[in-house]
Amino acid sequence: MKAGYWVCLLLALSCIFSCNNHPRKPGSVVVADEPFPQKLQSLLKPVDTTGIRHIRSVTDELRITYQETGYQPVWLKSNFVPKKGVARLLTELEDLYWDGLDTARFHLTALSLLKEKMDTTKVNSLADAIQLDTLLTYCYLVAAKDLLVGRLNPKKADSLWFHVNDTTWNAPALLVNASEGYPSLDLFRSKVPTYQLLRDEYKRFSLLQADTTFMQALNNLDQSLHPDSEELANIKWLMKAEMPWVETVQNDTMSQQKQLIFAYQNYKGIFPSGKLDSNTLAHLATPIDTFISKLRANMERVRWMQREFGDLYLVVDVPLAELFLRKGGENAMHMRVVVGKPERQTPSLFATMTNIVINPDWGVPPTILKKDVIPGMQKSGKSYLTKKGLKVYDKEGKVIPYSSLSPRNYKNYTYKQAPGDDNSLGYVKFNLPNPWDIYLHDTPHRDDFVKRLRALSSGCIRLHHPQEMAVYILSELEKKRYTLGRLDTVISTHKTRYEYLKNKIPVHIAYLTAFEDTTGKHIRFTRDVYHRDEKLMSLLP
Repeated sequence: MKAGYWVCLLLALSCIFSCNNHPRKPGSVVVADEPFPQKLQSLLKPVDTTGIRHIRSVTDELRITYQETGYQPVWLKSNFVPKKGVARLLTELEDLYWDGLDTARFHLTALSLLKEKMDTTKVNSLADAIQLDTLLTYCYLVAAKDLLVGRLNPKKADSLWFHVNDTTWNAPALLVNASEGYPSLDLFRSKVPTYQLLRDEYKRFSLLQADTTFMQALNNLDQSLHPDSEELANIKWLMKAEMPWVETVQNDTMSQQKQLIFAYQNYKGIFPSGKLDSNTLAHLATPIDTFISKLRANMERVRWMQREFGDLYLVVDVPLAELFLRKGGENAMHMRVVVGKPERQTPSLFATMTNIVINPDWGVPPTILKKDVIPGMQKSGKSYLTKKGLKVYDKEGKVIPYSSLSPRNYKNYTYKQAPGDDNSLGYVKFNLPNPWDIYLHDTPHRDDFVKRLRALSSGCIRLHHPQEMAVYILSELEKKRYTLGRLDTVISTHKTRYEYLKNKIPVHIAYLTAFEDTTGKHIRFTRDVYHRDEKLMSLLP
């Protein structure tokens, strides 16, 4: 072979990678009379795996994979014949389209042509063997990483996303220890129930977009508020096409047409009036690309989270402003919540519920102190503290009289509200220690839960049924003798009581603008209360 050939091959490999003597392992392939290991080793620089682990690029992971195999081929048998797993991998890479991933990253055309060439050529060249094997490995690692931790770094899209994806990255090790087959990419796909629903919905919308009958009906939609019978039939047909699972029934309280419109409004996160108002028609006429992009963005968000939530966990979807406590795949508790207002947004995070506080006192957090309490005192003086039931304490826990306060020393003290009927945390608080001091709690502001838009708090999460959840956790999970009656008795003492949990509950607070409904069978869209979708969608290809 010409000397310049290897230079060209090396440049080709470098181009592929830049777009984003070890013992032989059991089951590795020895290719007789071919210097595959020597040639590949000369092309790939070794990676130093000693010392402190750093975040490695896919190129480094590829080099480590081949270091561990003794530079033996991963995907080829003797005489450079592709293993059966190659065809399966190409199918799986193509199927990543339904995960909202850009399949152009996986060089499917180049891989298919190379595989076809090597399947039909009697004597395969070493150059083709190295190109196919390394490109397959590279694409496998790229796809595994996209599925396991997401296509993007979360901080590029959302500064208030603090979930930690603690899934172990083991794709190179799995490849090294594979023989004839290979570890399916499905091993890296999220097992959170919401993810599969989002993926199914993404596929369904993509197929609707390819349906000429649906698209023609959508393009011909008249958004007037007084559709004639023919136009109304078109509207109902479009709604049923988007929600094929919805069935209407004859009854005396709501017409089937109103049932359909009501279901559509709930599905799209619109005020459920049951009427064909301008907002409903506007959503119906929204380009389908908009919903496809939204589904793609929310799959990415789920990939940023833990791959599995386990048997027992609590999830709060902030845009939906609802909480789900799940055990064994079922909703043990479901309720409305109040989340942070747009100017004091609730961050997305993972934490663990460690204890429940009955009759909590409330220590004013720094943000509220700065934005509410200090301005309130500056405006109304002592009457503000009296109205809010706040007392001021020094570092030793001694009460400070209002006369000792001045604009210069306000920040030197702690402000607390004693347990009671007017306490901002209500009667029950659920602690989940985290750096942002976010927790779940009761509230004296009970009227907020009937509101459709519930982004009204200062960041923490207010619960509609906190006492019922406390009793469920303490009685059903902790096996303590707690009933609503006993809880009321404890509350009536106005004394703070801590109940520490043996069964710590994982809590996922997430920002998902497409989330599962209460049946757990279908996706419903929500309002983008913090306007975070646009940036994320713009960053995804």
